[in-house]
Order: sequence, then C-alpha cells, then structure tokens
Amino acid sequence: MPTRNSNSTAQPGDPMILPPGVSSSQFQSFIARATEIVGSKNVEVILPDNTLHDGSYQNPCHGHDMHAILDRDYFVTSAVISPRSVPEVQSMMRLCTETGVPVWPYSIGRNTGYGGAAPRVPGSIGLNLGRNMNKVLNVDTEDAWALVEPGVTFMSLHDLLEKNGLREKVWLDVPDLGGGSIIGNASERGVGYTPYGDHWMMHCGLEVVLPNGELVRTGMGALPDPTVSKDSSVPPHDQPGNRAWHLFNYGFGPYNDGIFTQSSLGIIVKMGIWLMPNPGGYQAYMITLPRDQDLAAAMEIIRPLRIQMVLQNVPTLRHILLDAAVHNPKSHYTSNINQPLSDSELDAIAAKLDLGRWNFYGALYGPEPVRNVLWSVIKQAFSSIEGVKFYFPEDRKEQNSILRTRAKTLQGIPTLDELRWVDWLPNGAHLFFSPIAKISGQDATKQYEVTSARCKEAGLDFIGTFVVGMREMHHIVCIVFDRESAESKKKAHWLIKMLIKDAAAHGWGEYRTHLAVMDQIAETYNFNNGALMKLNETIKNAMDPKGVLAPGKNGIWPKTYDKESWRLDNK
Repeated sequence: MPTRNSNSTAQPGDPMILPPGVSSSQFQSFIARATEIVGSKNVEVILPDNTLHDGSYQNPCHGHDMHAILDRDYFVTSAVISPRSVPEVQSMMRLCTETGVPVWPYSIGRNTGYGGAAPRVPGSIGLNLGRNMNKVLNVDTEDAWALVEPGVTFMSLHDLLEKNGLREKVWLDVPDLGGGSIIGNASERGVGYTPYGDHWMMHCGLEVVLPNGELVRTGMGALPDPTVSKDSSVPPHDQPGNRAWHLFNYGFGPYNDGIFTQSSLGIIVKMGIWLMPNPGGYQAYMITLPRDQDLAAAMEIIRPLRIQMVLQNVPTLRHILLDAAVHNPKSHYTSNINQPLSDSELDAIAAKLDLGRWNFYGALYGPEPVRNVLWSVIKQAFSSIEGVKFYFPEDRKEQNSILRTRAKTLQGIPTLDELRWVDWLPNGAHLFFSPIAKISGQDATKQYEVTSARCKEAGLDFIGTFVVGMREMHHIVCIVFDRESAESKKKAHWLIKMLIKDAAAHGWGEYRTHLAVMDQIAETYNFNNGALMKLNETIKNAMDPKGVLAPGKNGIWPKTYDKESWRLDNK
C-alpha cells in the first residue's frame, strides 16, 4: 500500500503521498527530470500541507477526487505534471517506465462521479493533458469531422463552431454537462443525446502514446499519404494524416482502437470525432407519465421505436427526483432532508412541478414534413398510456425548465444547468451507478425496484434516468451524498457496493464506475473463470511490463503489483 509521509519522516519537497516503492531521493530525482521535460511552471508537487480543496466543476481540483467517497487524502497524486506537446508526453512515459513511477493521465479532471482526476494508486503522478494540449487541430465541414487534443472540451469546440459560423453546416453531440474533454468522454465510452450520442461509435482515428513512449496512429492513420506531404523532416506527431484517417475507422489488420478505451495501455493525444450534419430542422419534446408503474409500458413503447429509428436520438426517461433536483435542493420540498422521500411526497412534487413520475425527453430532426410524420407516430404510440401529456419547449414557462435545457442539449448546445441536481443535499457530491440492460419493461421495472429499494435501505433518495441506446439502456443512478458527512459518505459507499452485487445477481453489468469499486465490478465479468481479465492482464503486461500506466484502472493490475493487497471492496 502507499507510503504516507508524516511530519517526522518527510523530507523538504516530499509529497503528501510518495509513489509506491519510491524513496524520497528517487522522487526528488524524478521531479527534477520531469521539470527538465515540461518546465517548472508545469510541475506541482502535492505537499503534505496541501488542504486538498475540492474546487468546483468549473475549476476542478487536480490532485484528488473532489467527490471523495473514501477519505479525501486517499486517492491523491504525488504531483501533477502538465506536458505541452506530444513529444513531452512521450518523454514523460519513457521517464516513468525507466523509473517505475506510476502515472495517471487525465484530460480535464471533470470525470465527476467516477473519481475526477484522482489516481487509482495513491501517490501516482497525475498527467494533466488538457492544461496545455487544448487545440482544435482541424474541422472539416464537407465530411463532418474534427480533430482534437485532450484539452478540447465540448464547450470549446461548440464555441469554435459558433464563432466561425460552422453550426449552419455541422453540429456537435454533447453530454449533460459541456465542460468535459471530448477525448476523455469518448474514451470512457460516455454518451450524448443527438443521433450521434454514442461518442465512441462516432470517433474515427487515434494518435496514441504507448507506455514505452512510442507514437502510434490507428486505422487509416497508419498509412502515410504522400499526396498530403512529402517532407520527411517533419516529426511524426506533426505529420499530416492520411486523407481517410477520420473517415474510415478500421484500416487494415486487427482493429486496435478499442483497447485504448477505459484502459491503461496508451494515452490518446489526438482523436477524430464525427460531427452531425445540420439536419435542416429540429424540435425537442417532453412526454410526462403520471404514474410510477407507467415505466414498464413506456419501455415497451420505446424499444421498437428506437430500434426502427423512429426515435432518432438517444432519449432519456427521467425519474421525477432528477428533474426536481435540477429545480431546487431537497430542503425546498421537505424539512426532513435526512430521510428518503415517501411515495406521496413524490406525487406531490410531481404535481407541484407539473411533471410526471417519469418524464421522457426526445427530439425530432429533419425538415418539417419529416418531423411531422415522426411526431405523429411517437404521439400515437405514447397515447396508449392513460394520462400522458405532450410538451414542446415553448409550452413550459417555469424557471429552470428541464425541457428548455434539454432542447439545447439535444441539438448539441452544451450547458451546465444539470449541475444543480448535485446540490440536492448540502455539500453535494455524487457517485454514478450505471448498469446496462435490455430495453424492456421487465428489466426497467426490476432495476428500478432493486435500486430504489437499496437507496431507501441506505437512507438516500433514488435519483435516476434511463438513457436509451440503439438496443440497450444505460440506467444511471445518481447517488447524492454530503461530502462533509462521514455518515453520508458511508451510506453512499455501502449503497454502491450492494448495488453491484444486486446487479450481478440479475445479470446486469456496469459500463463504467468510480475508482473505489473498480475491482469489485471487474470481478463480476467472470465468464469461464475470468478469461476476459486474464486476456486483459496478458495484454497489459506485454505492452506495459513495468506496470506504470494507470495501474489498477478498471481492475486490471500489472504483474508488478500485488493485486490482493490493493483491493478496496472489502475495506
């Protein structure tokens, strides 16, 4: 386990937590060499007297998890280093491999609910890619793609499109919050809500730094294009890409891109992302479902419409408390904020906000005749549920209207409005529990019953949404807790551990998770005596024999670490 400095043993310049197996003198030598690579302004040691200020979404912390579920000083980096270029990323990886110092790369640090910028192994070097490497390298409106660096956020690319009048031709797909990195979100397999909502599906072409510092381009990027440039003196990272690099994903031979998602096998330093051609018309809508039990019928309606692509985008079916929490904190609805709300209180909140117990948000794309046909089919299908109501954004006049916010999100305009639900409790923080299931009334109802019952048992409110993909649904349960309350954190940690067990018992697996439960979830994917993990570990040890790049990420531990001693799920 990590070596923690104390006042009696720490040397001047030592961090709060040394990297595992690294002495004070070795660390000082490492920092000196890293400073030679990136410059002194791009090196920050997290010293023992650091107060570990959590910051905010707009100004996130870079040394620890701002929504810490364990002690705030557990998942802490020893230093944050910010390379300025691809060659500096390569040099840093060579240095880490040579010295055995673990490194945890991140783009912006806004991976909230999953660990933020914090490392799985305390004392790792935090490699802040987004501070300096934040350029939009190209936007091609003819073929509808952009090439970006790790620090390019959804907001910054959207602003560039707006500033240059390019949204008339192409739209960007965005997640709920627009401040995250496009590369970071796609590589964690995050989602947005337009027809281009599966961000990893919409990536095309990577430039990756491997653990040994080697630079690789995937797909068609591996083929030099002499029609673009014949200057052999240009360094590899600056060479123009093949003209089809961001048009055709696969190239020739094995398809490698996937091993760089949610992984510890390489650092993505450039990525192509497909943009959505302006559809020539757009209309957002909301359908409110009055009863809790309407969930099952709604999912049976949604599935065929989504598979047939009558539902063109990635729609969401949101529980009343998710919408209510965007409007106001819990104290606005009840004086007893330490107990879960009752069924009658949920009905009262829905009535007060003129919303349903479940609320469906979607959008129509294309010229008006196309939209009208699609809307008639959707409206007729949902009208089979008694008491449903249909709204367009202009029908909703309330402040903080969720539909008006979603009307922006569903056309690729990033916002920060959804941040408000995190303040449901004082000192609001959150974890995400994110199981995947078939789009069905049976699965949705059972997931809701299981998760809401566990939330009640933990003394927390169920806040969740079903995000509907092409043939599956992400059930995103938002576990909100008070980060300054040890009791509240304990409840949230217990809850997510129990939900992981419950989900596995029903054959549901999570697609993404927080640092503290990565091992637990990885072990649920255990077909044929853990064959998938054995494959992942074999690849990890071959590509990163020193085990320095993001050890422990998603439960994959290199041979240089004692896996059992680093487990957290029983602590």
